[in-house]
Amino acid sequence: MPKQYHNKELLEKIILNIKELRKINHISLETFYFDTGIHLARIEQGKTNITVSTLSKICSYFNITLSDFFRKIE
Repeated sequence: MPKQYHNKELLEKIILNIKELRKINHISLETFYFDTGIHLARIEQGKTNITVSTLSKICSYFNITLSDFFRKIE
């Protein structure tokens, strides 16, 4: 069970980082969806798991590398 908790904790940190990027850039969920086709609201609410390819698209949208994204989580 500790591994599942760890995965949940990591997902929560990823979600918080995405929310922070969106807010810093003054992008609404609606604008993000229209620009990318990604339902960020579902991800931010933890209703869906995020794939690496989706995270890569999100990072690209906010002009941040995956490496920098994960450095912010550490």
